[in-house]
Amino acid sequence: MGEHIGDDSMNLGVAEEPMPGYVDLFTRACSVMASALKDCSDCGLELSRRTLLDNAYITWTEMGLFFICAVMWTQMRRGLTGCLFKPFAQWCCLQPKDTAKMPESAWKLVFYTMSWSYSTYLLFFTQYTFFYNPPSVFYDWKSGMSVPTDIAIAYLIQGSFYGHSIYATVYMDAWRKDSAVMVVHHVITLALITFSYAFRYHNIGVLVLFLHDINDIQLEFTKLNVYFKTRGGSYYLINDILSNMGSVSFSITWFWFRLYWFPLKVLYASCVASLQLVPNIPFYFFFNALLLALLLMNIYWFLVRRLDYFLPLCRSPYDENWLTNKAQAHMFLSRESRHWPVLSLFLSLTLSFSLSFSLLLSPSLLLHSFD
Repeated sequence: MGEHIGDDSMNLGVAEEPMPGYVDLFTRACSVMASALKDCSDCGLELSRRTLLDNAYITWTEMGLFFICAVMWTQMRRGLTGCLFKPFAQWCCLQPKDTAKMPESAWKLVFYTMSWSYSTYLLFFTQYTFFYNPPSVFYDWKSGMSVPTDIAIAYLIQGSFYGHSIYATVYMDAWRKDSAVMVVHHVITLALITFSYAFRYHNIGVLVLFLHDINDIQLEFTKLNVYFKTRGGSYYLINDILSNMGSVSFSITWFWFRLYWFPLKVLYASCVASLQLVPNIPFYFFFNALLLALLLMNIYWFLVRRLDYFLPLCRSPYDENWLTNKAQAHMFLSRESRHWPVLSLFLSLTLSFSLSFSLLLSPSLLLHSFD
C-alpha cells in the first residue's frame, strides 16, 4: 500500500477525452480488440502464466487482512441482527415473513451507504479525476506501482465484504429465484476486485464500485419500506409511498449508472484507452471479459428480473391476510389505493424508457451533469 500522492500528476499534459456514444464505443472497442488479438501471436497458457508471475502483486499480509475482514463482516452482521435488527422488527410488530427478511436489508443498507459514500468521497472530493476523465485511470500506469492508501482501504472494505457476501448468500440470506445469479455476481465482482488490485487496475476499480453501489442502497431502502408499510395489523401510507418512490428511482439510476455510465466510461477506458496508453497492458482480454460479464448481468437484471422483482414489491397494501376488519378493508380497497401500485409501476417504466430513448438519441446528454 502506497502513501497518498498529493499532486495529481496522472493527468498533466494529457487532454481530457469526451465521453463516447454507444456506437462509437462498440466500433472502437471491436477495432482495438480485434487488432490486439491479431497482434497476440504467442497468446496461450504459457504467456498467461508468465504474465501472472511477472505482474501480479499481492502480499500474504493483504490476503490475511482480506480473510480477517470477511470474518469480521460476518460476525458483525450476526451481532447486529441478533441485538438490533431482529429485536427492532419484532418491536415494530412486522409480519413474521418480513421480520425474517428485514435484518438482511438493514445490514446491506448500512454497508452500501457507507461504502458508496467513501467511493463518492474518493472520486469527487480528492484529486482523482477518474469520473470526469475515465482514461486517466491508466495515466502513468506501471506494473507493480504502489496503491494509494485511501484506495487500498476501499479495496479491503469491498473485497472482504464480497467474500463475506458469497458465504452470506448461501448460508445466511433467504434463498430467492435469482440467488444463484447473485452468487455468480459476487464471484465475478470478487475476481474483478482481486485481479484489479493485484495488477494495479485499482483506479478503474474505484469507478466501478461507485457506479454499482448506489443501486444497492435504493434497493434495500425500498425493501425496508415494503416490510414496514404493514406492521402491528395497520397499514402505513408513508412507507408505501416511499417504497414506490424507491422503485422509480431505482429503475432510473440502474439505467443511468450501470447501463449508461458504466459502459461509456468504464468499458471505454478498459477496452480502448488502456491499450492506447499502455500498449502491453497485462491480461487485457481477461479483465475486459469480466467487465463485459458484469455488464451482461446488469442488462439481464434490468430487462428480465426488474419487472418480476418489483411487481411483488409494489403490491397493493391490502393482502387478504393483512386486514380482518371490514371497515379497514373497505378503506384500503378504495379505487385510489387499489391502483396506486399500478400507477407507480407505470411511472417507473415510463421514466426509465424515456431516459433510455433520450440517451440513445443524444449519448452526451448527461456528460455535463456533474461538470
